[in-house]
Amino acid sequence: MPTETAPAPGGAPLTLYLLHALGASSGSFDRLADKLDGDVRVHGIDLPGFGSAASAPDSRLDDTVDHVIRHLAQHARGPWMLGGHSMGGKIAALVAARVLRGDAALFGLRGMVLMAPSPPRPEPMDEERRERMLSWVDDGAISEQDAETFIDQNTAEPLDAGAQSLALADLRRTSPTAWRAWLETGSRIDATADVQTLDLPVLVLAGTDDVDLGASAQPELLASVYPRARFIALADTGHLIPLERPAEAAEAISRFIADEVRVGPVVPDDWARLIAGDRVDDRVRGILARRSVPDDRGYAPAVLNMAQLTLLREIADLVIPQDGPAIDIAGRVDAQLARGEGDGWRNADLPVDVEAYRTGLDQLAAAWPTDPTERAETFRAAVEGEADADGPFDAAQLKAWLEDVRNDLVRQWLAHPASMARVGYDGFATGGTPIRGFVELRLGRREDWEPASVGGTIATGDAA
Repeated sequence: MPTETAPAPGGAPLTLYLLHALGASSGSFDRLADKLDGDVRVHGIDLPGFGSAASAPDSRLDDTVDHVIRHLAQHARGPWMLGGHSMGGKIAALVAARVLRGDAALFGLRGMVLMAPSPPRPEPMDEERRERMLSWVDDGAISEQDAETFIDQNTAEPLDAGAQSLALADLRRTSPTAWRAWLETGSRIDATADVQTLDLPVLVLAGTDDVDLGASAQPELLASVYPRARFIALADTGHLIPLERPAEAAEAISRFIADEVRVGPVVPDDWARLIAGDRVDDRVRGILARRSVPDDRGYAPAVLNMAQLTLLREIADLVIPQDGPAIDIAGRVDAQLARGEGDGWRNADLPVDVEAYRTGLDQLAAAWPTDPTERAETFRAAVEGEADADGPFDAAQLKAWLEDVRNDLVRQWLAHPASMARVGYDGFATGGTPIRGFVELRLGRREDWEPASVGGTIATGDAA
């Protein structure tokens, strides 16, 4: 296991939790962990019926998902990612869906890494091969000969001696019950309704020589589930990616994390624990979990054009200068407009929000300077109603519209859990079952459950 890991945004180390394939174990990720050492901490989880959990009695899909969530609740701290290989990919999707809905008492998920993943829908598999694999456990544990056949069928080239030995040992200690449960039921379950769409950064690695879950099949299987997926094909690679291509996989994972995961602010640990705790309603937790997902660096505007979005980002930098990894609040405003959301009112002298944004941005663009200092002065004049109105909006309309713009930008910044932590707002933590509120409503006092950064003194206990 890695001992030191490069910090994520905000200084927190990043952990990648990985779920293994059918007949494998957490040990199948050891080589990948070695290659990623110093970049990201890799933590494999043995699933019920496999590896160190081979004797676990419950290996049905729902039981396995619950097992992973319990493990994460005990170990996941700070920002983390979730991943899965083959069978583990389907399980990871179900876990991530619960996290982003708020159904699991977890917080901090920033992205996913999938290797030849089984999709949420029924896994494509030749039925004759399925029956042959089921026959291998008719009389108990998988034999060495059948284990070798499985490895040969799922690799493009022979494994080195160490990888071959590990794969054989994992297959031979696999629970026949768990093996059968996946092939007969788990792989056939259609979980698309439970998973739906997971809008977060996702890396999908697949081999060109993988028969059912290879590089050519994955986009069709997963594009609708993961709209932000980055698909990478590994040449001359079969199905056992962590054992066949650990170096190539690690390189792809490192690039992906740098490009798409270490983006935006990280919620401090004590605030993350509060959000994951029982004072926060499930629905609220889900909303905060989705808001904390890193922004898409390749975001394509849904309502504005690219030039308009670029200008709105420059305006956002003037309204809310952000130190360190920034939230793409302009992109979030565009997405808000696309959803038809707002604060519930508009100035009677302005058109509807989308038209107002397009008109106002185009009008500002005609006089927008390239020099940052001049931009600030141009923006100040427009905000105060002193701009030369050369366009559809007169000076008063431009001023009124910019009031809405500033309100939208600030609301999107403040809606992020990291911003709530920065300003010390924890009013979201008044739900759960039973519903709980504040007891100490006095200046300079904080409750014993509130993060220390809120300030003041603890009502019951020592001063902070």
